[in-house]
Amino acid sequence: MVDHYTRRREGRKTKTINLALGIVRHILNLAASEWLDERNLTWLLAAPKVKLLKVTDARQPYPLSWDEQARLFAELPAHLARMALFKVNPGTRDKEVCHLRWDWEVPVPELNTSVFIIPGQRVKNGEERLVVLNRVASSVIDSVRGEHREFVFTLRGRPVTMMNNTAWQAARVRAGLPQVRVHDLKHTFGRRLRAAGVSFEDRQDLLGHRSGRITTHYSGAELANLIESANKASAENFRKIPTLVLLKQNAAAMTR
Repeated sequence: MVDHYTRRREGRKTKTINLALGIVRHILNLAASEWLDERNLTWLLAAPKVKLLKVTDARQPYPLSWDEQARLFAELPAHLARMALFKVNPGTRDKEVCHLRWDWEVPVPELNTSVFIIPGQRVKNGEERLVVLNRVASSVIDSVRGEHREFVFTLRGRPVTMMNNTAWQAARVRAGLPQVRVHDLKHTFGRRLRAAGVSFEDRQDLLGHRSGRITTHYSGAELANLIESANKASAENFRKIPTLVLLKQNAAAMTR
């Protein structure tokens, strides 16, 4: 078994190491609590403690400027560009976009729109996820409607399993943005919501963060407010308010 010191020397990030440690810890806990042998005894009397490492090397989020978004999206193949444009508007996660299904769409006729409700087992925090569509996200959905019976986003009749593929990685290099990850699209949406003055509670609901509230049960007025808030993160809205300035550290300058 390779220890975490070896993994660090191999250049593995702490989150990657913790993911492996978490799997080991889960297996040990099952062996001490649920898995039984032929005598109906657990495999272990007690699970040894596996402590996760403190994360000190996590990369900081990189929210995109409008110019950077345009450059990146222009380099993406059409199917990925659609997915990225959708993702940067409701702030969904990679897997939520790739697995998005038509039977999760819920019409809201009184507001002349629809939303998606992603089942908890498909969401990172285990809770149902309400996906509110602003004008841009709604137009993306309409552009692919009818292309596939089950999945919203597909390529050659099959669902796209992940956005962070070789096409994404090559496109970000061509755009001069090798540091941008797929998850930064979610950070971009969150930063734009904050810059537009959207409240913390509404940002939590729109981004699908755990909040303790029942986030898939809304009145018509509450849902209309969330849609209006989501629209504030669109390019159309930002042309009406002072320019959003993103301050990004220049590592080279910081070392001078």
